[in-house]
Amino acid sequence: MNRPRYDILDGLRGVAALMVLLYHVFNDAKSFFVWPAPVYEFYHGFLGVDFFFILSGFVMGYAYDLRLEDRSLTLGGFIKRRLIRLHPMVVMGVILGAIAFIIQGCTKWDGTEVALQAVMWATLLGLFLIPSPLGMDVRGNTEAFPLNGPHWSLFFEYIGSLLYGLFLHRLSTKWLRVWVACAIISLAAYALMMEDGGVAYGWSSEPMNLFGGALRMLYAYPMGLLMARMFRHRKPEPLHGHVFLFCSASLVVLLGLPVVGGKETEAIYQLACLFSFFPGLIWIGARGSVDGWRLQAVSFLGRLSYPLYAVHFPLIYLYIHWVSQDATPYQGYDQPWLAAIITIAASLFIATLCLLFYDEPLRKRLSRKK
Repeated sequence: MNRPRYDILDGLRGVAALMVLLYHVFNDAKSFFVWPAPVYEFYHGFLGVDFFFILSGFVMGYAYDLRLEDRSLTLGGFIKRRLIRLHPMVVMGVILGAIAFIIQGCTKWDGTEVALQAVMWATLLGLFLIPSPLGMDVRGNTEAFPLNGPHWSLFFEYIGSLLYGLFLHRLSTKWLRVWVACAIISLAAYALMMEDGGVAYGWSSEPMNLFGGALRMLYAYPMGLLMARMFRHRKPEPLHGHVFLFCSASLVVLLGLPVVGGKETEAIYQLACLFSFFPGLIWIGARGSVDGWRLQAVSFLGRLSYPLYAVHFPLIYLYIHWVSQDATPYQGYDQPWLAAIITIAASLFIATLCLLFYDEPLRKRLSRKK
């Protein structure tokens, strides 16, 4: 069966990955040092993770629903495909995280030295994508994956994949709608209840934080799957105008919009992105198509998105460490800006190397052997 490719959605995944990178460079760093000049912080870049989750549900439903239904693909075959797709970059991200931590001197954020044995344990847990228990975080920030913080979302990506393979794909569309409705209510209640307001949870080993991350995944994956079923018999249409540019600009605005109002207003905005704006952009993007050089550009953005997401945070650790400890006192604002530019460029460069010479070749080799 010839299935259409949703090329614009590939490109939007790359745009979201870039926004997450900018958020981590300019927003996360403010917890460790004060910028000597005003800087835009890409305030809602963390919601790019939720965009990834919805898109993953869409892609899985589109790619695997019918094959699992007619049993041309077994559950074991599905799990192997997901492992081949995800785990090579998990391994690379952990290795780079361990190297970065050693370069920093094996110390926590407060300067406490960490034994090499603890680093080895953190590396072993990270390689198998097992969250570090509270008290075993080598960075001292209760991170579930202290050598590469964003791996918390890959942990939930695996859970979402298993849930889909075991259960979600069997649900009728009617009951999938019921699931999504219940998930919307649960996530909204949680976001409005939390002290800070919003959905920025999942990264910490603290139980309530992991619970929040689970709620984000339990809404987003089924929502993406539901949308995929609605598009099952559709083909991308050459919509008028620059659909990719429109969707990309909209996503940049949504992820970069400053925080406005208090806790409740912020929570409502984040929930509006998850429940309305992000599905709307995916709906529009799935209906559009591109060709020529634009197709090559969005394809590369999509291919680069996962390696970029998987490897950029070890460089963020080094960037924060250098600027907050080794580059003071500031000389004007050249040093933090220089470090930020170097971090962004290095992240893109290393992600491209990983894509071309590690991730894609290894996945092709493993796919031939399965």
